Amino acid sequence: MFLAFLNPQGNFDPQDRYWTRHPDFGGQLVYVRQVALALGRMGHRVDILTRRIRDPQWPGLDGPLDGYPGAPGVRIIRIPAGPDIFLPKEELWPHIGPDWVPGILAFYRREGRFPDAFTAHYGDGGLAGALLATETGIPFTFTAHSLGAQKMDGLGATPENLAALDARYHFARRLAAERISMNRSAVNITSTRQERTQQYGHRAYRGAVDVHDDRRFALVPPGVDTAVFDPRARAADEEAVHRRVLEALERDIREDRRDLPCIVASSRLEPKKNHLGLVIAFAQSPALRERANLLLITAHLEDPLRREDEGTPAEREILARIRQVVQDHHLWGEVSTVALAGQSALAAAYRLLARRRSVFALTALYEPFGLAPLEAAATGLPVVVTRSGGPAEIWQEDGEEYGVLVDPAEPADIARGLLRLLESPQTWEEFARRGRERVLARYTWERTAEGYLNVVRRVLEGDFFRPSEPPLPIHPYFRAPRPENDVSLEELRGWYFGEGKRET
Repeated sequence: MFLAFLNPQGNFDPQDRYWTRHPDFGGQLVYVRQVALALGRMGHRVDILTRRIRDPQWPGLDGPLDGYPGAPGVRIIRIPAGPDIFLPKEELWPHIGPDWVPGILAFYRREGRFPDAFTAHYGDGGLAGALLATETGIPFTFTAHSLGAQKMDGLGATPENLAALDARYHFARRLAAERISMNRSAVNITSTRQERTQQYGHRAYRGAVDVHDDRRFALVPPGVDTAVFDPRARAADEEAVHRRVLEALERDIREDRRDLPCIVASSRLEPKKNHLGLVIAFAQSPALRERANLLLITAHLEDPLRREDEGTPAEREILARIRQVVQDHHLWGEVSTVALAGQSALAAAYRLLARRRSVFALTALYEPFGLAPLEAAATGLPVVVTRSGGPAEIWQEDGEEYGVLVDPAEPADIARGLLRLLESPQTWEEFARRGRERVLARYTWERTAEGYLNVVRRVLEGDFFRPSEPPLPIHPYFRAPRPENDVSLEELRGWYFGEGKRET
């Protein structure tokens, strides 16, 4: 089979050099790369279609064709769209329809063969899938990864602040593209059942897709690279990573506490990840502080609790609030940070920390899926995870627990969950075993790739439902953007608040 992945956010390169260096260079790109490589290992032909970037700040993303070592069936194809420089995903909307999609059509026409199907990722990829399907008749699947309405919820969208939020994040364009994507796709692929019912079922997507129609959805969870995240694996820089972690602990942790386990958190510094809630839980629990230190893995930030100039403005705001809790509760000497980027380094750190009987924590206010705790569990760390979102069905099923679920809004409950693992060696061992077994049984990239293949085969055989009613129109902004036909605040208000104008 010949599949093409639509992912305009263009940080695909053989070395994966910039993962975690920008919010757009995170889990979604890991997902696309790993599924594509797994399909390639199965003997299928796969193209990753992305945007060409010619920017001195992000070198190596400008070649028209690229690939991965040892994966001859997988190509990275970079199509120009808009200016040459890197653009954050919020700024890509004007360039998808006029530039990127015509470039894809021209590329495959030159080659003389189009893919059998497209898989579209995020709203910008989904929009491209809808436009390509209109031109070619080739079906596409839509994997949202995250939807704009949930981000609006998290930012506290109100009628009063709607214009300011839209000016920053272009939510009107995003929701319009997402509605088109989920409406026109052959099937919508979700990671969990909650993603389907709660995210796609948000009032902002009313009239775009029926979440109760099984013919419009397929459940295909993401996976873990079990060759990297394995207790027995050894990275090329294993010892260097171990030294880096130990040096950070020696720098930050009092000498009498350095042999304690760690509570480990590794995710982007953004409000919804709720690092602050974890720090407050630690600060307010004397029993927790007696048994463990707190270690925040901060990607590229070297010492952000002491160096107030590190990070983006948004990251600095979060760090300032954490720093205040540390100061107010006298946590200096009990909290550490370490800069680690890339899967190999994370896995090496997890192996070291698992030997210290540490615990991984993800206390996000809402988490659609949560790949990070799966990676930690595969490497031998038991996990404490938010019960808000997809993790509720990943880490508990039919009365069986594979990780400890906690209420992210309640610091006392976070502390309770962490202490459950840290107070009992037997409980720690049991959850470390259960967590790893859960990942190997359900959440590998090979299983994810098989899920995509099954869905696409059914699509090509005509097995999935195609709506008989006319599809949602593609907003004119996405065909030939002009100031006068931008997606309006009135339309956004109608979708998100359920009032006013609904469609153009």
